[in-house]
Amino acid sequence: MTEVKGFHVAVVGATGAVGQQMIQTLETRNFPISKLTLLSSSRSAGKVVVFKGEEYTVQEATPESFEGVDIALFSAGGSVSKALAPEAVKRGAIVVDNTSAFRMDENVPLVVPEVNEEELHNHNGIIANPNCSTIQMVVALQPIRNQYGLKKIIVSTYQAVSGSGAAAVEELNRQTKAIINNESFEPQILPVGSDKKHYQIAFNAIPQIDKFQENGYTYEEMKMINETKKIMSLPELQVAATCVRLPVATGHSESLYFEVENDGVSVQEVKTLLETAPGVVLQDDPANQVYPMPADCVGKNDVFVGRIRRDLDHSKGFHMWVVSDNLLKGAAWNSVQIAESLVKLGIVK
Repeated sequence: MTEVKGFHVAVVGATGAVGQQMIQTLETRNFPISKLTLLSSSRSAGKVVVFKGEEYTVQEATPESFEGVDIALFSAGGSVSKALAPEAVKRGAIVVDNTSAFRMDENVPLVVPEVNEEELHNHNGIIANPNCSTIQMVVALQPIRNQYGLKKIIVSTYQAVSGSGAAAVEELNRQTKAIINNESFEPQILPVGSDKKHYQIAFNAIPQIDKFQENGYTYEEMKMINETKKIMSLPELQVAATCVRLPVATGHSESLYFEVENDGVSVQEVKTLLETAPGVVLQDDPANQVYPMPADCVGKNDVFVGRIRRDLDHSKGFHMWVVSDNLLKGAAWNSVQIAESLVKLGIVK
């Protein structure tokens, strides 16, 4: 067996929540690294991060930062990616971008390795990491699509506050304490992207993630709709989404309704299929109250599925509950997984 050489890896946004998870995931996966460069904005430059027991000083990200870099993992916001990802590519790096900057660019593959790993061969230097909610949904649905076809998806998401960043989690904690102690507070963060008003998230549910579009859907909902069709290469797939923010720190949950193309598919067949599906863990035993919950998925790379049942009115319709750690499979792990696939497929050498 040929020994894999080490690669020069850069992490952009190294001090953020997802950047920190990327670094931790690179360590736990023992990704072959010969040199690690940690990058951030000028505001965070100078901070020290520990990787495999060694201290690394975070540097300010500039075009010159990517000299000699093989793989650059970006998670520092869309504007940073738009400015610096092309500069990294110019210098020979393959970029795995965790923002929405390039996801719908027809020249950029949008990749979830369990679903469309082969698209990595079509990269032009930049590979996009999908939206966290989209990732867990397509991982759960791809085996079903492969076996029985897929006609329609209706998804309602119950998304964790960490999807809006560390400051939103801090606000959730502050509001929770304030309400318990009967103290006043002023919401300042959620929903992120709102230019009108902010709402309480503690003990509440906010049916808005990102800005509303002219069609009445939010940008988050349109991301799920458009990204799912692109990842699955099913432009005619019927997809509708409603995205809701809940007072949960980490772990996105989704209620899925989907319709297959084949007749006569049983619930047990769907369960058996998902039991051995890559990246999926089946937790489905209603008699013993076994089903996925966000509190149990934190720190785990897999997508957890349960509550699988047939629709009562449509013979080809099914319902399913899907849960995953939005900072791992929804972001950091999927990015590192793409990097692992680049190595496995010999795309980066």
